This record gives sequence, structure tokens and C-alpha cells, in this order.
Amino acid sequence: MTDYRTLRVALLGAGAVGSQVADLLLKHRAELADRAGANLELAGIAVRNVDGKRDADLPRELFTTDAETLIVGSDIVIELMGGIEPARTQVLQAINSGADVVTANKALLATHGSEIFEAADQVGAEVYYEAAAAGAIPIIRPLRDSLAGDRVVRIMGIVNGTTNYILDRMDTEGADFADVLAQAQALGYAEADPTADVEGYDAAQKAAILASLAFHTAVPLDAVHREGITQIDAAMIESARHAGYVIKLLAVCERLAAAEGEASESISVRVYPALVERSHPLASVHGANNAVFVQAEAAGDLMFYGAGAGGVQTASAVLGDVVSAARRHIAGGVGVGESTRANLPTVPIGRVITRYQITLEVDDQPGVLATVAGILSEGRVSIATVEQTVIEPDADSAAGGSARLVIGTHQAREQDLSETVQRLAASGVVERVVSVLRVEGN
Repeated sequence: MTDYRTLRVALLGAGAVGSQVADLLLKHRAELADRAGANLELAGIAVRNVDGKRDADLPRELFTTDAETLIVGSDIVIELMGGIEPARTQVLQAINSGADVVTANKALLATHGSEIFEAADQVGAEVYYEAAAAGAIPIIRPLRDSLAGDRVVRIMGIVNGTTNYILDRMDTEGADFADVLAQAQALGYAEADPTADVEGYDAAQKAAILASLAFHTAVPLDAVHREGITQIDAAMIESARHAGYVIKLLAVCERLAAAEGEASESISVRVYPALVERSHPLASVHGANNAVFVQAEAAGDLMFYGAGAGGVQTASAVLGDVVSAARRHIAGGVGVGESTRANLPTVPIGRVITRYQITLEVDDQPGVLATVAGILSEGRVSIATVEQTVIEPDADSAAGGSARLVIGTHQAREQDLSETVQRLAASGVVERVVSVLRVEGN
């Protein structure tokens, strides 16, 4: 065996991903050494409870509750605890002690990324986070390195496996949201409290990270527009299918041209359920998989697809970062800082221009469609398609009949569309605004 220099690796957290990382580090130590050019010694695993149940059979003597001592004595620190604290404090401690950091913590990076990257830049350390945005999918390095000389125009991605699993089952099997959510929890795709997934918080964190990389701009989490999927029901799924679409929870990061009176371009970062044409590559992403579709001026259209979660899958991305960090230690020199100097403003959702599908329940009376069309026209929203279906009244109902209108629009500005929908809801002919969905991917 080659006589390599030894690098001490500390692991913080031994959950589903951490256990797999530790197991693979121990099992493939010789092979990883040949790839990294250094022996990677797992110095210890910091946990809250050394006797806790693990997903892998690991030597008990590796476990400790003394994270601080472990961090100070290590060359590379892998943070897989999740959450903000104590992760933030311990990551900063690792950086300030001279260690490089590998993390999969999207919440930490989306909230405190600027602080962490600045700290690393000051001491010449580096932060690796390939596993933070889309599990096993290699998307961070392509955006940060491979496309650094290009201009990324747009990113559109399915970055949350739980919501994709739910929407896919609803689409392919006609299943109910609550039933599929329960199945996702039973399979381990969703937590007991699924709020972070189904309300879009997880996807928003990843969108902030991807946008920051793609547009070389620090994107604060509170600048990301976020909507979840809890309002999606079987009728909306069926309506989308009938129109040739599938509903996906998308993270969309987009470069916008400078508007009149503005000095520079801007960016929009948003997460919401949207209609995607069934011919689009993202429409064929099934189950709990993730996919990220990147549009760049020179490179054109690129798509990255694979497992967005899972212990061993995410561990693959983490170990790739560990090997990269080890190579940097052997080569020497300071770490490569993050490129966030473009300082493009992040605009509110109202500036976005896209197409929409509006579903209304209206009085089934002559002249209703003309009234609706007039309100849309006044709001600068142009109709592309209209489909009307009569709703059969209840036998005991004395009220007149109703109809459902499904209106597809040409491109419109979000603010104009929102104001127009409010006027439709307040009109005397619209009984209920059933849904408003954006159309993406065209």
C-alpha cells in the first residue's frame, strides 16, 4: 500500500446519511486513499447519544459527545446534523480551526451561507456542499465550475423527492393527496411532520442555493417566493391531464432583462406547483427522483437527473466532496471562494411573466363568458384557450346551473394576473375561483 499522508476526518451527526458516510469511509479506506492521494482517517463521530440506534454497524469507540475537541483536531469536518444550531456554530469553529468543511445542510447554507463562505474566505478554507441541493445529483460543481464561463439564463428543477412522489402518484394512479402522503411517510420519503416538504420550504432552500451559484449573487432565503402543494386535489390533476400537462412542484431561478428605468438585470427565484407539458423532460421524472433543467446561453439545455434523497445516495455526493477536500489539502494553497460578486437584485413574484391556467366556476347564463373575457382583457391578460363544462345541479337544488371554465392564457405579468383574478372573484358572474396554476417549461 502506498505510504500516503494521513488526514483526520471528523463527522458531525450519524443519522441516515452520516451513518452511511462513516460506513463507506471505513469500508473503502484504501480505495479512497488512492483517489484522494491521502489516507482518510475517521477520527470520530460527534453525536448527542453515543448509544443511539444507527443505520450501519459502526465501532462504538468512534462515537463522542465532545464535538469541539473532535473538530479542533481534524483536517476535514463533515457536518450532517441538519438544522441551524449547533450546526452553524460548529461549522464556523471548524473553519476557524483551519479545516475544510463538507456539508449537506441546505437550511444552514440558505440561511447563513454568506457568513459561512466569508469566514472560509478569510482563512483560506473551503466549503463543499454537493449534497445540499439535490442529493446524489451532481449539480453544484457544474454550476460553480463547469458553467462559470457561461451565462446561465434559467434553472427549472424538481428538487424535492417527497412532493414529486406525491404528485406523481396522484397523476398516475388517481390517488388522493392525504392517502399518498401517508404512504410517503410509511416509506420514509416524508417526515412525521411533512411541512418542510409539502409547503415548499425544503425546495425554497435549495432554490436559494442554486440561484446563488447560477447567477453569482447572494440570494437570501426570504427573497424566494414559496408555495406548497397542499391545495392540489384530484380535480386539478385530472384537469391538467386533460389539457396535456402534469403538475410538478418546481424551483424556478430566472435571469430577467433590465426593465425600463433599471440599471441592471435582475433575478427571480420562486417555488410553486406548476403545469408542465407532458412532452417536457421534467414531466417524465417519476417517484421520489429529482431533476434539474439548466438553460445557458452557450451550452444550451442541460438536464441533471437522479436520486434526490436517500442515505447511501446522498453519502455518494458527500464522499465526492471529501475526496476533493483531501486533494486540496495535499496540493496546498487557499480554498476557492464563492463567486457572488454580481449583486443582481432579486425581484418579487409580481415581476414574473409566464402563462397561466385559470379555473373558474361561473353562472351558466348567456353573456358570462363575454363578461369574463372583458375582465381579463381589461387586466391585460390575453386568452389562448377556453374550455367550458356544465356542472350538473343537485336534484334538490333550487339554484340555477353552473359551469366550469378552464382558461389558458398567453404570457402575462404575475401582478396583472393576480389583480385580474381578484376582480374576477368579485364579479357577479364568478361563483368561485377554483385554481390558478402557472405554466412552465415552454
